[in-house]
Amino acid sequence: MSNLRVVAVVPARAGSKGIPGKNLRPVAGRSLVRRAVESARAARLVDGVVVSTDGDAIAAEAIAAGARVVRRPADLAGDQASSESALLHVLDELHADGLDPEVLLFVQATSPFIDPSDLDDAVARVLGGSADAVFAAAPSHAFLWRVDAAGHAVAVNHDAATRPRRQDREPEYRETGAFYALRVEGFRRHRHRFFGRVELSPVDPRGAIDIDEPADLALAAALAPQLDTRPHDPQRWPLATTNGAP
Repeated sequence: MSNLRVVAVVPARAGSKGIPGKNLRPVAGRSLVRRAVESARAARLVDGVVVSTDGDAIAAEAIAAGARVVRRPADLAGDQASSESALLHVLDELHADGLDPEVLLFVQATSPFIDPSDLDDAVARVLGGSADAVFAAAPSHAFLWRVDAAGHAVAVNHDAATRPRRQDREPEYRETGAFYALRVEGFRRHRHRFFGRVELSPVDPRGAIDIDEPADLALAAALAPQLDTRPHDPQRWPLATTNGAP
């Protein structure tokens, strides 16, 4: 990691209330943390991968998968600790070792189907100067509703009086949480993941799963035989009109 222009960081706490030991749960024979590390290592623009954890078993799995481990202090490992705090801690630890990357790639272990080519696309845009932050988003044509104070259904992203065809609607995008490519200088200054020029990186919605409860693990296991062998097609999930996010 001596030439560390782009570092991928995988935050992986040992504690999890929804699924105990979540980050070590397997999907098609590989733990979630291993999947995240291996996806990041397969990206050609990533120079090194770091797992931030407070757990011995996660640390051992991360090292076995080829990542460096940064031990997360207890005050950054609780339920209330933000992902940003863990990322900034890793940057501080790397800086203490004389390593100051230009781009930080935040990779979420609970997203089991991250395509390395999508990571490269996001990193390339930050390195190339077109964006300061690029995040994974799945295209959606869903009609969204909310319930108001009186209990009535209210249309959110459409006119309830009209029902346009799917092909006549510009897609909207759902943030998946799978990855965020961030310019380090701006991230350190703002201390949150959305700053400067923010862009979307559209990803295959079939694999846009966030493991949060046991049913998500079952779904991921069912999809793995198909998604682990899918060919990457960067033109399949293009932006509708522009790369710029609101």
